Amino acid sequence: MLLEICANSYQSAINAQKANADRIELCSALSVGGLTPSYGLLHQISKEITIPVHVLIRPRSGNFCYTDNEFQQMKSDITLCKKLGFKGIVSGILNKNNTLDIERTKELVELSKPLSLTFHRAFDCVQNPEETLLQLIDLGIDRVLTSGLKNKAIDGIETLKSLNNIANGKIGILPGSGINTDNILAFKKAGFSEVHTSASKVIKSSSVYFDKTMQTISDCETIKQLLKIIKSA
Repeated sequence: MLLEICANSYQSAINAQKANADRIELCSALSVGGLTPSYGLLHQISKEITIPVHVLIRPRSGNFCYTDNEFQQMKSDITLCKKLGFKGIVSGILNKNNTLDIERTKELVELSKPLSLTFHRAFDCVQNPEETLLQLIDLGIDRVLTSGLKNKAIDGIETLKSLNNIANGKIGILPGSGINTDNILAFKKAGFSEVHTSASKVIKSSSVYFDKTMQTISDCETIKQLLKIIKSA
């Protein structure tokens, strides 16, 4: 089973590589669910990280229904990621009623080629996941990052298994959210070929008035433990 690490910084990406993770999803601002990394971070990672990196393309926090200007920004960021040599794109776009925006998703698919394209956890907002999954298969999406429409993937594992059966190898189902050393084996036993986790620890808590968030980092030792569990099982 492949282990993808959601890295929110340069150091998180370095730790993932040192620990021999299989792949990185690079983002920023995990406290709001992840946003597109800065150009500076993208450029640095493209030069120094040798394992496959997929880049999150999400222009802002909040919902996944974007204005024309935001959508143009997303397309520009994808073009940049292709120029920098990344292996994949992670993105997602919905209509106001939380159905799949088929036309814009089709544009993302075409623009991202030949890179791998993962539809991210916007999928967990849809009302009909089975129908949406079939639409994503038709559009040529490579995989779906999902928690099974629950807060934590372990709580949505039955839905995840059902989606994996529907996918039938036509699209990958990538479980993510709350996967740790205590529950990762459940996903391997359920037949998933890859999982997604930040493997993070808190390194600093902010107390300034404009920032009440915690600074986290993907932890090298935790990643090693996760890999040991799934490789030895």
